[in-house]
Amino acid sequence: MGGRTRLIQGLENSLLSLNFSASNVSLMTDNIHSLAFKLNCAFAGLSLSSTAQKHTSQARAQHAMQFPAELTQRACKNPARDLRLICIYFSLLLFFQSGGNTFLLNNYILGARLGQEQVKNLNEPINISFWHNHSQKDYIPTCVFWKENMSRDNWGFWSSEGCRTEQPSSSQVLCRCSHLTYFAVLMQIAQSTVPEKLLNTLTTISIVGCSISVVASLLSFGLHFHNRKQKDATTRIHMNLLASVLFLNVAFLLSPTLAGPSVPRPMCTALAAILHWALLSCFTWMAIEGFNLYIFLGRVYNTYFRRYVLKLCLVGWGLPTFLVLLLLASEDSVYGRHQVTISDSPGNSTGLQSQFMCWLQSNTVHAVLVMGYSSLTCLFNLAVLVWVQWLLCRLRARTAVQGTRACQDTVTVLGLTVLLGTTWVLGFFSYGVFLLPQLFLFTIFNSLYGFFLFLWFWSQKSRSAAGAETEMETFNSSRTVQ
Repeated sequence: MGGRTRLIQGLENSLLSLNFSASNVSLMTDNIHSLAFKLNCAFAGLSLSSTAQKHTSQARAQHAMQFPAELTQRACKNPARDLRLICIYFSLLLFFQSGGNTFLLNNYILGARLGQEQVKNLNEPINISFWHNHSQKDYIPTCVFWKENMSRDNWGFWSSEGCRTEQPSSSQVLCRCSHLTYFAVLMQIAQSTVPEKLLNTLTTISIVGCSISVVASLLSFGLHFHNRKQKDATTRIHMNLLASVLFLNVAFLLSPTLAGPSVPRPMCTALAAILHWALLSCFTWMAIEGFNLYIFLGRVYNTYFRRYVLKLCLVGWGLPTFLVLLLLASEDSVYGRHQVTISDSPGNSTGLQSQFMCWLQSNTVHAVLVMGYSSLTCLFNLAVLVWVQWLLCRLRARTAVQGTRACQDTVTVLGLTVLLGTTWVLGFFSYGVFLLPQLFLFTIFNSLYGFFLFLWFWSQKSRSAAGAETEMETFNSSRTVQ
């Protein structure tokens, strides 16, 4: 792998040190086409097209690259000097190989480099166009760039960070990227493509559900502050969970709006970070709810925890804040406009369209800090829920609980299922015959999560006001049975 890196670096260095008197020079072999341009700080932009280049074989697929005037701005902050832009077109995959059920459109890789400068985070993107005559049935085109890896077994992989995929026509894929490197279009099997009608329905359900949850969350806060007597630790934990759900719903509702092309990129990046932070906070407070329930039921004798709620708040709000700030500090392009690809009908990716939202752009971060984080939370709370059900069964067995009490216990477990957020487990059944029902159930339950919490809190207050025995009193009695 190291030999391939040295070959490409050697080619780049040769082009950067090449002496030529004209404004540009072109070198071509059967599989590699290289261009070098002399630039200066008066650079006003550059457009390259394979149809305008001499000695280009007509058999080769058409492509084009457009560089904005912003390309040289950072480099020109240094003392005045000449700059050199090199472009390399590969029509072989020897140097860029990755596994999986994917292939590159036209087997073409277009790369560019500006001297020794590192060009990234451009406000005006670099446009790379690929024309083709391939059928896109069952495939999703995704603009990617080659990200180098220091592993001995693999020197790089394809990543979509910082690139946006558009399809102006059925025969063109347009990549808008904010940095310079080697680009290609990755054709992935479209198993996860969401049909347009289905996505529109799910989007409507999400918007309505999240709006209802926002209103319900505000009503819950009003109910809490109106009843000032309820200041115990469990109620405060509930309110913190509700606050995280409120932040999550508001950020989610704003995300598609701020992902528009007319909105400045930093605004979408900031909202994406807030949305991720709110989601992590929500999962963390769900886990804290499970932990608090375990502490409440698992201890026979009352134990005093000094500044218990304050310590939980440091974890519930501090841990997500630390993780998001760490991501922003390590790589500022991890957040931005995220593309959701849709098709006109199930199983058909011809004429794919895209919707955008402000969200994570890194698949690795999504896998670790969304899927992994939520998995740990759900597994922990499911274990707590099973343990609570076991305690209730023991209580019914020893006290010969009949009829009404058994129904109350069932309602209590269902309420705790919502409180602990175990409905997020539905997210792990998005495959095969489970895909369609899972999408609807997951969307309905989790968009209405704030509303379900409101019903739970209101039922707790109503039962307490009526003098009825609450679920927590039932749990308290179960501790004496142990």
